[in-house]
Amino acid sequence: MHAPRPPIRGRKLRFALAGCGRIARSHFAAIAQHQAEAELVAVCDPDAAACAAAVAATGAQGFASLGAMLAGTQADCAVLCTPSGLHPQQVIEAARAGLDVMTEKPMATRWSDGLAMVRECDAAGVRLFVVKQNRRNRTLQLLKQAVTQGRFGRIYSVGVNVFWTRPQSYYDSAAWRGTWEFDGGAFMNQASHYVDLLDWLIGPVESVMAYTGTLARAIEVEDTGVAALKWRNGAMGTVNVTMLTWPKNLEGSITILGERGSVRVGGVAVNRIEHWQFAEPDLMDAQVDEASYHTTSVYGFGHPLYYEGVIRALREGGEPEIDGREGLKSLELLIAMYLSARDGRRVSLPLAY
Repeated sequence: MHAPRPPIRGRKLRFALAGCGRIARSHFAAIAQHQAEAELVAVCDPDAAACAAAVAATGAQGFASLGAMLAGTQADCAVLCTPSGLHPQQVIEAARAGLDVMTEKPMATRWSDGLAMVRECDAAGVRLFVVKQNRRNRTLQLLKQAVTQGRFGRIYSVGVNVFWTRPQSYYDSAAWRGTWEFDGGAFMNQASHYVDLLDWLIGPVESVMAYTGTLARAIEVEDTGVAALKWRNGAMGTVNVTMLTWPKNLEGSITILGERGSVRVGGVAVNRIEHWQFAEPDLMDAQVDEASYHTTSVYGFGHPLYYEGVIRALREGGEPEIDGREGLKSLELLIAMYLSARDGRRVSLPLAY
């Protein structure tokens, strides 16, 4: 681990963002919500039109490349909203320039790349923030609290469903979409935040078996996948993912069944508590109704809350709440799923380092 970074005080925190596509808008809005503490000083994108639109929307300085942006601005933290396959080299480039780095999910598409990112950030003495904004959802914060307090007793069964739709036009909108090299499939890209919940909420996974298929889209990667999991604590569960739901996004949910409780958090993006029942009452039960919220976006409203943690770490000189090592947990499980589907075998965790 690296030595603590000095706290940044007496001025606004400066963010520089690479990749001005659809997810960047969530970051623009999050930084704007924290304008008393933070500012976006630079953006970059090789697509001149996308970069110009971002400059117009934010007032930040525009650059054509990450290298030019790192050389031409004095940011505290580089934010990567670029294609997933570019994250490893860009994280390393920003780290070697002395910046803390925040990367969107998935942090990488290869296990070796994820390990290299953590190693290089440690060597450079910078922090690596991995965006897991769904953890900040009120619904999941309440569920995490129930698990931590042991209200379920022993957890028996877990079910995660991601039934969304991504038409062919979505994959055709950019050459990198739907590729193994830069994107990853339904598990790695769209369901990444849901795979993250499996370790964060339930604990370390012992083994996984999976199937993947490209059933309807003209892409390299899977548009549909299923996985069966066994946790070290004995719980068993499934992950069921498809981007072929007709005619629109249907649900993103997690169900936990234990010896003394059962909960289902559903909605289009784990935004609604649909079932909440425990053998013993608790004060947190009164928060169930207010924890649910309405959203039409699968991204939810977690980005501003995620930035709160990043800002706190930068201000206080502390460690990220969700760092590179935490990000590796879901990447490891994703890679295990792909290895299982490819080889037709059960894959045990942890993977070999």
